[in-house]
Amino acid sequence: MKSFLITGANRGLGLGMVKYLTKNNKARIIFATCRKPSEELTKLSQEHKNLHILNLDVTNFTKIGEIASEVSKVVGSQGLNVLINNAGVTTKFTKLQLVKAEQLLENLTVNTIAPIMLTKSLHPILKQAVEANSDKMIGAQRAVVINMSSILGSIALNDQGGFYPYRCSKAALNAATKSMSIDLKKDQIVVAALHPGWVKTDMGGKNAPLDVDTSVSGIFNTIEKLKEADSGKFLQYDGTELAW
Repeated sequence: MKSFLITGANRGLGLGMVKYLTKNNKARIIFATCRKPSEELTKLSQEHKNLHILNLDVTNFTKIGEIASEVSKVVGSQGLNVLINNAGVTTKFTKLQLVKAEQLLENLTVNTIAPIMLTKSLHPILKQAVEANSDKMIGAQRAVVINMSSILGSIALNDQGGFYPYRCSKAALNAATKSMSIDLKKDQIVVAALHPGWVKTDMGGKNAPLDVDTSVSGIFNTIEKLKEADSGKFLQYDGTELAW
């Protein structure tokens, strides 16, 4: 895997991914997108010249359309190997009587619509990576799109209710992932939805049983092993397949 683009990279899981890639020398080029870079991300970019911070609010769809040209200038004909749609928002445990329309709309915009539009924008550059690595097996050595989902988006595994904005947006993202896997099959681009586990982050909270390093390590091990047959699957960070 030569080049990565990770959204929502200023903190939490996204920052953990950037730290993993830089620490383990796993990428030739890393794009980290965020609305405003944290001190830690800025410091990492100063220490690692292959790390490029791109200013992006994923709800700004005009800016999303411009990202492709910024990425293309850096990667050239080698294209983009791995797109990780990680940026996301959540609400508290929202019961039916308390849920607000604006919460539903915000979650859907950030968690579902943005990944679709960014993948659309970067599709030509992902195709370039496939062509540039035609001698390699279909998977992360060519081009992969990872949509960071959640087990809370699983309809089959929902036994608690609530979480309407987050659950609905992640279930919709799972549906989009499946459609992407079908639409991009002819381009030999693998697409998968990934549940990172319940992780100790600002979003996951302090009670989460999983630390960022464990989750991130598992995520990248799973990405590296992805094959053509895995396209369209809903996987846990450790590679276990989950029910839709």
